[in-house]
Amino acid sequence: MESWNQTAADAVRSHAPKDVNQRIDERVERCVRHMAQQDRAEISRYLQKLEREWDIHRAVMVAGSAVAVLGLWLARRDGGHWRILGGIAAGLMLQHGLVGFGPLAELVRAVGGVRTRREIDLEKFALKALRGDFERIPRNDGGPLARANAALVAAQS
Repeated sequence: MESWNQTAADAVRSHAPKDVNQRIDERVERCVRHMAQQDRAEISRYLQKLEREWDIHRAVMVAGSAVAVLGLWLARRDGGHWRILGGIAAGLMLQHGLVGFGPLAELVRAVGGVRTRREIDLEKFALKALRGDFERIPRNDGGPLARANAALVAAQS
C-alpha cells in the first residue's frame, strides 16, 4: 500500500528502511482511525501526550550523550581504552547533526519506532482536524473511517 505520508524532504525518513516507515505510518493510521470514534476530550488528552513525545533528533542526542558519558566513566574506572566508546558516540552525534541522519538515528528509529518531528506533527494535525479545529473535515459524512482518511490528507496538505 502506498503511504499517505510523503515527506521526501525528511532526511531520517528518506534514509530509513521502507518497512520501518511503513510500520510507523500504520501505527499513526490506526491511532487516527481509533480517535475518529472518540470525543473531543479524548482527542485533546492524546494531543497533550503527543506534545511530550520525543522526536528522533532529541532521542539521538540523549542516547549518544549517554553513551559518551558512559565511555568516559568507564575509562576513568578501568583505563583509557573506554574513551574510544565516547569518541565513537560523539562522532555519530556530529554526523547526525551535520547531515540530519546517521547510523545512530537508524538504530533508534528501527528499535524504538521513534518518529521525526514532522511525523509527530502530521499526526497532531490529523487529530486536530478530527477534533474540529479545521473546516475541511466532514463532521458526520461517511463515518469514522472517511473522517480519519480526510484528516490524514488534510494534515499532509
